[in-house]
Amino acid sequence: MIVSLKFLFILLVLFQVKQFLADFYLQRSYMLKKVRAGWDFLAPLASHCAVHAVLTLLICLWARPEYFWLAGVDFVIHFVIDRLRASPRFLGRFDDVRKPSYWWILGADQMLHHLTHLGLIYVLVFN
Repeated sequence: MIVSLKFLFILLVLFQVKQFLADFYLQRSYMLKKVRAGWDFLAPLASHCAVHAVLTLLICLWARPEYFWLAGVDFVIHFVIDRLRASPRFLGRFDDVRKPSYWWILGADQMLHHLTHLGLIYVLVFN
């Protein structure tokens, strides 16, 4: 299969913009309650991940509509990554922005999301 570099480049840009919009611009204060202990995190985190899934769905519908289901994959992966990062039982305990550990975890979180997007792009381009 010959892949258009233009198509690949557009997908890379779209997923970068999607990550920025969903993780920063469109994340509301309610969604930040995903750090709660117990099960109180569930609805805020699910709503945050739903924003990611909807944007991924729009990209998939534009690029390859038959891969609409990748939005669900993105939802699940984003949910797991963010819960591990936000949970006070896991990486959420490193919440002091004055310490390097906070920034290392934030960087790792963003890297995992970008690697997820590269995987989604791989499926959209090479399948």
